[in-house]
Amino acid sequence: MFFAVIDIFKGADVLIYPLAVCSIALVFILVERGYALRSSAILPDDLVDAIVAGRPISGGAHSVLSRIVAFSEQHPADPDATKAFARLEIVRMERGIPYLDVIYAGAPLIGLTGTVWSLIRVFSSISGESGMPDPAKFTSGVSLALSATVIGLIIAVPALVGGGILQRRVEKYAAQIDVLLERILARNSAK
Repeated sequence: MFFAVIDIFKGADVLIYPLAVCSIALVFILVERGYALRSSAILPDDLVDAIVAGRPISGGAHSVLSRIVAFSEQHPADPDATKAFARLEIVRMERGIPYLDVIYAGAPLIGLTGTVWSLIRVFSSISGESGMPDPAKFTSGVSLALSATVIGLIIAVPALVGGGILQRRVEKYAAQIDVLLERILARNSAK
């Protein structure tokens, strides 16, 4: 089994390096954004409860919502600036997620390029005298040539799924922030 995996990597030839970069970037973005987009870092329960209940705002230090609240308290007469700041915070939450779309589209294309590259080598090894390939080498070469596409697809699927999940999470938080922002602005105007 282990040698089969090594053969798949060898079959991808030189294009295994950009595929490796794609997979490392994929793992980094998924882990980093998954951690950064946890509920306690965006909308801590104690801070949300205080805003909804109209109690004095406390808790949730260093969260997205606490930064929005702090900005609104520094600029109580400018609700448009607070709304713009909230939009900037939402854009910050999306950081890195568009790269997953690039990985999702690019990895299979890199893999396909590796497959075509390897197939050209396989077909160029056909004997000019007989016009027939060595059957064992030919089937092995074609099998290895397809490995680059497999690796590209293995990278693309988690990028597609992970990007979709993270994007939905950001959209959910953005909707919640919009509702809470109205409460924050109403509180500032009442002061």
